[in-house]
Amino acid sequence: MSTLSIIGDHFMLPEMFRAAIEAACDSPPEMALHTLPWPDEPMEHGYEVAGMDGLKEYQGSAEATIERIGEAEMLVTHLAPLSRAMFESLPRLRFVAVSRGGPVNIDMAAAREAGVRVVNTPGRNASAVAEFTLGAIITETRNITRGHDSLRAQTWRGDLYRADRTGRELSEMTVGVVGYGAIGTKVVRLLRAFGCKVLVADPYVQLARSDSEAGVEHVGLDDLLTRSDVVTLHCRVTDETTKIINAETLARMKPDATFVNTARGPLVDYDALTEAMRAGHLRGAMLETFAVEPVPPDWPLLQLPNVTLTPHIAGASVKTVSFAAEQAAEEVRRYLAGEPPVNPC
Repeated sequence: MSTLSIIGDHFMLPEMFRAAIEAACDSPPEMALHTLPWPDEPMEHGYEVAGMDGLKEYQGSAEATIERIGEAEMLVTHLAPLSRAMFESLPRLRFVAVSRGGPVNIDMAAAREAGVRVVNTPGRNASAVAEFTLGAIITETRNITRGHDSLRAQTWRGDLYRADRTGRELSEMTVGVVGYGAIGTKVVRLLRAFGCKVLVADPYVQLARSDSEAGVEHVGLDDLLTRSDVVTLHCRVTDETTKIINAETLARMKPDATFVNTARGPLVDYDALTEAMRAGHLRGAMLETFAVEPVPPDWPLLQLPNVTLTPHIAGASVKTVSFAAEQAAEEVRRYLAGEPPVNPC
């Protein structure tokens, strides 16, 4: 019988993986369950650990992970790392399902050389992040954080009702969406319901017909920055997009615009953003992800009154867990049945 090691955590629960696999497979494999301490303990990055070069956002040492996998032929995980040396120590491993949008905790070149099939779960949290993004935009543009902070400090800010300080409705604004992938497309469709003008900047895709017919415009980044009242990021981190929001691009944004990042921290030059916020060039910013997590306690953006911050929770929903578990389970079923994968990496 094929054997399967499940290395989950306190978000992607191993019991949910097991239940989904049992539901998907007529003859489920023998399964061993393990639980990592994330998110109660932070992730690690390969550049900080010898032998883990190139791996990002993982948890667990090489030795402990090898022990958890043991002689299993298959692995389903969220954060467990697999480096080149680890593949060499796991000759029986033939299949890995990573319940993430990308296999950043896996050395993919080493996996290919070892003949290990790696699959992932793209779009697992797209709905969660898209909904969170709409909440982030409304929170920042309608002074929800400002009002909350003042009441916590026992101050009644009636001035937030002043015409020169109150927020604007989405129906009267232009929102620029940078990146039109699984999350960006959902954000666009949610925004359409509010009646706002929507611009999309993504040079590698075409708009869906329904979005185009609804008046969504496909524009260049410069055009988007100069026209948008709200700019929200939904692109992947690449050499091209690293610090795509910097002093130059921030200067192109409208004075009094709002900036939202629920994507990834390296997309933003945080020093430049801090200066723009301090100078009052932007009305506000809502930041959900950061280049360094957890953020340092003395980080300047933590002290600015026109910035809302959350600890990288946009993708955290029960639906994300169940959907990712179902996707991984279907890949396990396909592997056992000798069928091609749905989402090969």
